[in-house]
Amino acid sequence: MTMIKSNFYRSAPAWGLGWAGVLALLLAGCTARQYRRTADDRNYQIIAQTEVRVLGQTNAFTIDTAYSHRRPAEILPEELINDRIRTNRRVLTVEDALELAMANSREYQRAKETLYLTALRLANTRYNVRGHIRPSSVTTASASRDSKGHHVSTITTDTGLEITRLLTTGGRLTVNALNSIMLHYSGRPELSFSRVSGSLVQPLLREFGRNNPAVEALTQSERNMVYAVRTFALYQDEFALGIANDYFRLLQQKDNIRNRYTNYLGRVQATQRLEARAKDRERLSDVDQARQAELAARNSYVNTVAAYFTALDQYKIRLGLPLSERIHLDDAALTAVEQNGLVPVALDPLAAYHLAVSKQLQMLNYIDQFEDSQRAVRLAADKLKPGLTLAGRAELESRRPTDYARFNADQVATEVSLQLDLPLDRLPRANAYREALIAFELDLRNFTRRLDDLKNDIDRGLRTLEQRRLNYENQRNALLLANRRVESTTLLLEAGRAEVRDLVEAQTAQIDAQIAVTAALVDHQDSRLQLMLNIGALRTDRPQFWLQDHLAGLGVAGASPPESPAPPDQPVVPPDQLFDH
Repeated sequence: MTMIKSNFYRSAPAWGLGWAGVLALLLAGCTARQYRRTADDRNYQIIAQTEVRVLGQTNAFTIDTAYSHRRPAEILPEELINDRIRTNRRVLTVEDALELAMANSREYQRAKETLYLTALRLANTRYNVRGHIRPSSVTTASASRDSKGHHVSTITTDTGLEITRLLTTGGRLTVNALNSIMLHYSGRPELSFSRVSGSLVQPLLREFGRNNPAVEALTQSERNMVYAVRTFALYQDEFALGIANDYFRLLQQKDNIRNRYTNYLGRVQATQRLEARAKDRERLSDVDQARQAELAARNSYVNTVAAYFTALDQYKIRLGLPLSERIHLDDAALTAVEQNGLVPVALDPLAAYHLAVSKQLQMLNYIDQFEDSQRAVRLAADKLKPGLTLAGRAELESRRPTDYARFNADQVATEVSLQLDLPLDRLPRANAYREALIAFELDLRNFTRRLDDLKNDIDRGLRTLEQRRLNYENQRNALLLANRRVESTTLLLEAGRAEVRDLVEAQTAQIDAQIAVTAALVDHQDSRLQLMLNIGALRTDRPQFWLQDHLAGLGVAGASPPESPAPPDQPVVPPDQLFDH
């Protein structure tokens, strides 16, 4: 409780009014930044504590951007317009792309802000529900003229302190302290008093303990914070995987461009050779056929180049870079993937399912949210109980009229009551309970569907991964055959033992095989990393996570040893054997 000393009484009202105005202006102007820092410190602490509890680790987290510490009025449209046409040049590695995306991506920034806002809502809930210490001070200055024409000036100051605390039993304890001082125009205290009061409200049957709405609101808010941390951590992995996958798809397109350009040059050389021999040995129709294939190769090359730069612009947008920036992707990343080879996945479907249920962050949220629906049934059942509430209040006020600093303990006013609320009208509560049961069964069905979807994603992911492994091996063998076919067909054509269409077909098969090999390699990596994400094993914080074996060190029960790639001449399984299983 704040006491105001007697020398304040001798202050002139006009003087007090002036200083009150100055103080209000100073508080309004100098604390905005402090309020922001205080909110950030509190919310970042909530996030860090929840991350340590849920994930076992925490990282530096901030929602600040390049504009966060500037006044909004200073950020003019012209600045933003000019910023989007800057013409930087940079060579971009995968690591660079990930770093730029996390710093500039609009989607990633929004995900961070969503997590921050969840922490902010939790802080508000803790303040409003769990309890708080709330000081208050209001000074009112007024001037008026009475019916006799006399000027009347007063300054009233109300200073208070409220302390509330939510008990684990569902009760609420509140303590209030109040000073109220009114000064007349002469500076003499017209009226002053102080009051201290305390109250306790404790449910004894309905809404007791964990069934209390305030306790439940705090519990749910705390759990929502856990869900938000898991969701953001999963989003970080999904986002990093998406940026990396898009990068390798662009490298695949670059490789496609090079292959199509090489193919085009080969078609040009074939046409030139045929033209040189057309005077005496080749038919003109064969030359036209070769030229037609050359033009088709040129057209494919032009279209592939256009598609690449369109995709590159989309990638810039996803990274948050201006479209005017010129970026060059580092081909060494694709070379490293080729040299690393196909990373084996030593995992059977059942082991993968159990791993996902215990580690996949979204599935952990689903499990906990199913528990939320169970708790909702318990709360609805509690509403069917009679209400019995114990309430107590005590109040002590200073002596009047002006001796506001002295209290008489014998003058404490107390009140104790017991309120019984019999649920005579049961229909609304019974219907609410039945509705909660129906909602629970709906949540149960949704939960089992999510488990089935997870199992389906894992089984399909494993099948797709094996399919793409075989595709990669087949395409590599197909490329060897296509290269050999072009060489032999070229020699046969020069010897007059092959047709032009044979060379055209061989070259077409070669370019298709070249494109397919790179596509199969990138597809396999994409499928493997997506499977690791689905089962909760993907760690995008590891260096070059796209090359890593994320199952290593997990000790997964039921994991099978890695299989050797099937040899090219191994026969496929007949349909009857497949369907017998």
